[in-house]
Amino acid sequence: MRCTLGVDIGTSSSKGVLVGADGTIIASATRAHEVSRPHTGWVEMDGDIWWQEFVELARELLERAPEAEIAGVGVSGMGPCILLADEDDEPVRPAILYGVDTRATAQIERMTADLGADEITRIGGSALTSQAGGPKIVWIADEEHDPWARARRLYMPASWLARRLTGAYMLDHQSASQVSPLYDIENERWHGAWWARYAENLEQPTLAWAGDVAGQVTAEAAALTRIPVGTPVITGTIDAWTEAVSVGAHEPGDLMLMYGTTMFMVLTGEETLRTPSMWTTAGAFAGTRNLAGGLSTSGALTAWLKGLTGTDYPQLLAEAAESGPGAEGLLMLPYFAGERTPIQDPDARGVIAGLTLEHTRGDLYRAALEATALGVRHNVETMRAAGADIRRIVAVGGGTQGQLWLQVVSDVTGLVQEVPETTIGASYGAAFLAATAVAAPDAAPLITDWNPIAQTIRPDEALQPLYDTLFDRYVRLYEGSRRVVHELAAAQREVSA
Repeated sequence: MRCTLGVDIGTSSSKGVLVGADGTIIASATRAHEVSRPHTGWVEMDGDIWWQEFVELARELLERAPEAEIAGVGVSGMGPCILLADEDDEPVRPAILYGVDTRATAQIERMTADLGADEITRIGGSALTSQAGGPKIVWIADEEHDPWARARRLYMPASWLARRLTGAYMLDHQSASQVSPLYDIENERWHGAWWARYAENLEQPTLAWAGDVAGQVTAEAAALTRIPVGTPVITGTIDAWTEAVSVGAHEPGDLMLMYGTTMFMVLTGEETLRTPSMWTTAGAFAGTRNLAGGLSTSGALTAWLKGLTGTDYPQLLAEAAESGPGAEGLLMLPYFAGERTPIQDPDARGVIAGLTLEHTRGDLYRAALEATALGVRHNVETMRAAGADIRRIVAVGGGTQGQLWLQVVSDVTGLVQEVPETTIGASYGAAFLAATAVAAPDAAPLITDWNPIAQTIRPDEALQPLYDTLFDRYVRLYEGSRRVVHELAAAQREVSA
C-alpha cells in the first residue's frame, strides 16, 4: 500500500501519521514530552528528543502497518526554535523555543537600537519580539560563551529531522523569515551583512520551500527508523504553517486558527503586510506572504485550570456551558505566560477580574475560553487594521474537538469557522506535502479531496452587543493593570533568579 509518513514535533508531544494516497489515515501514534522551564521566561527542550521520538514513531507506525510502502516523508515542528549544533551535529545546548521564551529582551532592545526599527521591518518584515530567532542567537553569544564558541549550525525541529534523515543542511524560507533580522523577506535570501554581524560562527543553511525535497533517507537513518534507503524527505516547515496546509488554508485570504497548547493564526496573502504588532513572514509556498500572530496560552490555560480544580474536561465544559456567555461577570486576561501578539508584552501576566464568592469553577473555565477568544479577536482586528483581507477562516488542532470552545470563538469574533474532517494537524499536513512532492506533475493530490470541510460554526448575532462590550473591557483591563503587572513580573524574576 503506497503511503506517506508525516511527523510533527510539537510543544507537548510528537505526532506521527501514515496516510494513504487518497488521504486516508492508516495509522497514527503520539509521544508525549515536556519542555524545560529552568527560569521564569525560559522555555527549552533537548533537541535529541526530537530525533529519538521520530525514530520511535516511525518504527511503531511501520510495525503496525507492515504492508505500507513509504513513498515520501514529511517533517514539521514547533517554531521558530533555535537549536545550535557543533561541527559534528551535536547540540551545544538545549533548543530555545519560540515566542513563549522571553529571555532575549536585552538583545531585542540592543539590536533594534543598533539597526533601527524601520530598517529591521523593511528588510525582515517584522519588528524584533520574543518570537524572533535572531535575538535568541545573540543571547547565546552574549551569555554562554563556551556553547557559542562550539556552535556551527542552526536548526529547527523540521530541519533537524531532515538533517538526521538525509544529511542535508537546509532550512525552509518560512522558518528562515522568522530568524529575524537575518532574512531578507523581499529578496527571499539571508541578509549577508546582518548574518555576519550576529551569527558569524554559523554556516548558513541552504534555503528551500517547505514542500521541496531535501534529500533521501540514508543507510544509517534507514537502519534506525526502518524507512527504506532512498525515500525522499521534504524540507518541511513550522507546525502552524503545516497545519494550515493540512486544512487547505493556504490560499490568499485564508486565515488558519490553530487550537493547541498555544493559539496560532496564519493569514495568507500575496502582498507583504507590515505592522509592528504582528509577524510578517514568507509563506509555505513560493509567491505567498503571511501575516501571523499567536497567543502564548490557550490549551495551556485550560490545562492549568483542569489541574488546579482536579476535574476532567467534560465536566468543566458542561459547567462552562451552564455558566453562559459573559461567565457571570468574570473577565480574564490570558497572559499567564506573557503574551505574543498583538501586545508583544513578555511581562504581561494573567488577570482575573470581577471575582466574587459566588463564582464557580465553571465560571472560571468559561472565562478562560472567552479570554482566548478575545485574544483571537484582538489579533484579527489588528490584522484588518494592517490591510488584511480575511475571506475564509479554517479551524484546526486538538481544541476543535470541543464544540463549546469553537462556538465561543465564533461568537466573540463574529467569524464563521470551517472545521475540516481531519484535524489531526501538522503531521497530516507534512504527509500531504510529501505526497505532493513525490507525485507525478499531473497527479498531485488535492487537499480538498484529502480533507473536506465537515462542519461550519456560525456566530450567534444576538451575542454581539455583549461581546463588543466585553472586548472593550478586555483591552482597557490590560491597559489599566499593565503597570502593576509589570512590577509583579519583575518580582517573579527576582524570586526565580
